Order: sequence, then structure tokens, then C-alpha cells
Amino acid sequence: MPLNILHIIWIIFQAIIALILVFPVISYFIYLIAKPRSAKIATATGNYDYAVIVTAYKNSSNLPHVVQSLLKMNYSNFLVYVVADNCPDLINDFEDPKVVTLRPDPVLANQVKSHFLAIDSFKRPHNIVTIIDSDNLVDPNYLTELNKQFDLGYSAVQGVRTAKNFDTVYACIDATNELYYLFYDRKILFNIGSSAMLSGSGMAFTLDLYNTCLRPLDTAGAGFDKILQKEILDRKYRIAFAEDAIVYDEKTSNADQLVKQRARWNNTWFRFFTFGFSLVGKGIRNFSINQFLFGFILLRPPLFILLLMSMLILIANIFISTMAAWIWCGLIFVFSFGFFLALLSSKTDKRIYQSLIHIPKFIFFQILSLLKVRKANQHSVATEHIHNKEIEEIK
Repeated sequence: MPLNILHIIWIIFQAIIALILVFPVISYFIYLIAKPRSAKIATATGNYDYAVIVTAYKNSSNLPHVVQSLLKMNYSNFLVYVVADNCPDLINDFEDPKVVTLRPDPVLANQVKSHFLAIDSFKRPHNIVTIIDSDNLVDPNYLTELNKQFDLGYSAVQGVRTAKNFDTVYACIDATNELYYLFYDRKILFNIGSSAMLSGSGMAFTLDLYNTCLRPLDTAGAGFDKILQKEILDRKYRIAFAEDAIVYDEKTSNADQLVKQRARWNNTWFRFFTFGFSLVGKGIRNFSINQFLFGFILLRPPLFILLLMSMLILIANIFISTMAAWIWCGLIFVFSFGFFLALLSSKTDKRIYQSLIHIPKFIFFQILSLLKVRKANQHSVATEHIHNKEIEEIK
């Protein structure tokens, strides 16, 4: 291949990576200039009938805490469906009439199948389903805050997942990662005209939309939320962001758990990032900012891969072009500015700032997780629960 063609390819490659690297900061300034157009209403007027679906696989130790937090919500029109899949440690069903306990036989070992087992077991015709993980706790106003977005006409809503534990360095860095994506991929992305990224829990949908998007598909392994959001965007819906609908999520507490979890997450990106090309194409054809921007974000690799690629490009340019190397120093500075902007714009625990010095160690374990990507779905990554009084954390 002629050198001039290689040079052009090299420049185009750098331009693409550079745009992906600094787009969060660009989107933030678009957000400031355009100002949020998604009007917020002071009170929720709808009285939607919610089915709260909680799934557990093998380990049910945290379910009593989850159910207790759900029953304390400041909302009455809901039932909780607990799908205890292969959970022999859950000896007794929950006695509260608002809780339905389901024990699949045979074992499903599939989150989406557990969801549809709950849906097919509804005690009444709910019109909204919301998904909660077995290691989550919910804010008392969770459903009320979701209502505000459904009142505005949205059919899919993503709430906020925030850390409930900062017990180790790994948990703190994991929470940092969550804050970054929460700020840019949910709040900012939604408020500049696209959709909030789904995060696996703390999300709600009209029953009709959920059935339409997932029931016809055979969804296995991690990443059902990636498939679901693509199906929603394909149908030209926007996923709203409810920034006060809060779910407290357990963060990874040790290195082995981190490696296995990230292996599964990286596996889902490699499996589903091509959805981005499809949505970008549909966004162009349909003149849809929603589809185009969402598709562009789906093409972005995990942050540690993006940073490693940027550093390698910087090092290469030291030997190729001094000017280009300085440009990449500037781009990495812009990314760093955007990273701290996300933390400063959020309610960030001081322990997170103290843990930032350990980011290189976190990236090292992320690299190790790449070695497990191919067999990631064979690893169980149920979060270990080391808190005995979790429910007391919710005030």
C-alpha cells in the first residue's frame, strides 16, 4: 500500500479517536448553549400500575433488604415480583401481599426469561414494568419520580444508579466510572436531544414496549439492556432520564470480582458495538438526532481501551510528528478536564477523590479482563454482599 494512502488512513483514524475522546466535553457545551429542553414538572399526576421485577440467580441473601426498601416507597400502586432462580438459600416466600415470589423450575439462568416469567405471572394487568437488581436498594420516591417522565409521554425511562458502598478502592473507582457515564451518557445525552443509555437496572418501560422489543428475541448472556435500547431506538422512541429516580447499587469490592465483571461488560461491547453503525445510518436517513447521537456513543469503546489507544497514538506521534504529539497532549487534557467536570457536577463522595490515585491499578485489572472476554458469560459475577445493615443506608 502506497505511503500516502497509509498516511491518510492514519490521519483519519486519529481524527475518529480524537472526536470520540473529546465528544463528552463537546456535548457538555452543547448542553450549556442549548439548555435542557426536556421540561420538568413539579408533581407527578399519573397513577400508573407498576410491576417491580427483581431477579436473583443462585444467591438470594440480599433479597430481604431489596424487598424491604421497595415496600417503603412513597407509592401504593405496585406489586413486587421476585424471581428467585436456583436460590435454595431462600427458604420462605415473602409474606407481604404486595410481594409475589416465583421459583422457576427448571432453572432459567437467563435474566430476560426471568423477566417474562414474572410478566406471565402478573396478578393484575400492570401497565409499567421496572427492573431492579437483587443487589439494589431504592429511594422512597423512586416510582414517583419515574411517573414524571411517563406523564411527559415517554415510554422508556432510565433512573439514576448510585453507589451504596465505598468500602474498598475498587468500589470507589467503580463508582467513579458510574458517575462519568451517568453524567455524559444519560443526563447530557438525553438533554441534547438523544436518549439516556440504559444501565441494566433502575429502568422502567410501558409493558407494551417491553413486550414488543424483547419477547420475540432469544436473548442470552449479559447485555440484554444493550439489545433492548437498540430495539427501542429502532422504533424511534427516546429513552428519558429521570435524575431523581434513584437506585442504590452495590459496587465491586475486590479484584477478582472486578476482572470477571469487566470481562462480561467488555464482552457485551464487542458483541453489540455494531448496533452503533445501524443507528447512525438510520439517524442520517431519518434526520434523527436521537438515533444518530445514540449510535455514535455505542461505537465508543470502554474508557480504558479509549485511553490506551490515545496514549499509544501520542507515543507513536512522538516519533512521527511533534506537532501531532502536542495536539494529542491537548486532547488528553481536554478528556481529563471532562472527567473531573463529571465528578464536580455530581454528588461525589470524598472517598472517590481519594481513590483516584489508584486508577492505573484499575486500568491494569481492566486489561486483565480482556483475557477473559471470550468466556466472560461462563463466569458468575453476582456481587458479593458484605453489608449486614444495608437497608439502614437509605434515609
